[in-house]
This record gives sequence, structure tokens and C-alpha cells, in this order.
Amino acid sequence: MRAVIQRVTAARVRTGDQGVGAIGPGLLIFLGVGREDTEADADWLVRRVLKLRIFEREPGRMDASLVDIGGEALVVSQFTLFGSLKKGNRPSFNRAALPEAAKSLYQYFTDQLADALGRAVPTGAFGEHMCIDAHNDGPVTLVVDTRDREF
Repeated sequence: MRAVIQRVTAARVRTGDQGVGAIGPGLLIFLGVGREDTEADADWLVRRVLKLRIFEREPGRMDASLVDIGGEALVVSQFTLFGSLKKGNRPSFNRAALPEAAKSLYQYFTDQLADALGRAVPTGAFGEHMCIDAHNDGPVTLVVDTRDREF
């Protein structure tokens, strides 16, 4: 799994004119599921997201986690995180999981994150064209890949 994690003051996702999910201060998580990913990868990533100390209790010092600040999370599926440009200018998505498997692990990740936070985690619309509005805070953006685990 690959995640692009952005610290935000607010974020929302919509399809067409309909709002699908929105949050206040917290994390906007773009989540890509790879062909080899499992529930164990999702569990590891949830733990990693919860422990990230990227919020500031004191100005200029990232010393608080999402849990510490009582923040929210918005998870948006994004298979393009597995895009490869090794063979030209048109991306290949061969390493991305097939939609059925990806949707299952995406939902599993979201459910596990919601359980850990003790609140619902809004999501985008899987497989749909979406527009995301985000108010990046910092900006702080991190990329986490379960195949390249850093503790």
C-alpha cells in the first residue's frame, strides 16, 4: 500500500455536485493498493498513521499525533499512486491491485482506522471521478509505502 498523507486544516471530496466526505483539522490520506498488498499491510499502515507526530502543540515543533489532537481523517482511493513511467510517457498501472481486491483492502483500511480513532472516517467514492479540496497545513506531506517500512 502507498499513502500520501497531508496535514490539513480542512478537506472535502465530491463527485459531480455532491459532497461525499469532509473533515476539519486532521489528515487527508490518498491510498493506493498494490497487487501484493494484504490486510497485514493495512494494519501496519493504520498503526503508522496513528503514530505520526506531524501536528504542532508548540509553534515550529511537530510533537503531536492525530490521536493527540483529536483530529479527523479523510481517506481517498488513488490507484495512480502505483503508476509507472518506466516505459514512456503514458503511465502503466500494472502494479495496482485489481478493483475488487483494491476496494476490499481500501474499505478494510478505512474500517480499521475508524475503529482505532473511535469515530467514522469519511471516504471518497471508490472508482469514481472525484474533486478534492484541501487546505494544506504547513504544508506537511509524507509518502508511506508498506514495502519500504521505516519505523
